[in-house]
Amino acid sequence: MTEENIRGQISAKEDEITRIEEEAAKQEASAEAEVEQEYNPKIDAAETKLNEEEVLRDEAVDKAAEWTQKKKDKIAAVKAASKDLSGLKKDKDKALNVKLKEIQGEKKTKIKEVQGEIKALKKQLSTIEKEKARAAAEAAKAAEQ
Repeated sequence: MTEENIRGQISAKEDEITRIEEEAAKQEASAEAEVEQEYNPKIDAAETKLNEEEVLRDEAVDKAAEWTQKKKDKIAAVKAASKDLSGLKKDKDKALNVKLKEIQGEKKTKIKEVQGEIKALKKQLSTIEKEKARAAAEAAKAAEQ
């Protein structure tokens, strides 16, 4: 082979490389366009879904914080209401016991008074019966004489 012939072959091979590079560039562009056409709508839909889910997540986080605070508030309110209820029940029991003691005291006092009156009446009755018996005995003595 001659120098010219070799140079021609080199040039042809370089042209072939250029043609292969251009063809590969076209294929790359075509492949890129094809992949973008296939995946871009899916990616857009996924991004939209992600944004929607992030918004819902943020709302859920806000609601969870709100409900957590509400839960804490209600726990405190229930504790206070329970304490009030317990206090009122104790106060009721104490008030009832005081009234019952007062009633028992009044009952004892009144019964003592009535028992005193009964005792006095029995004494009077006994006195009257003794006088009747004495009068009957005197009348019997007088009748015997």
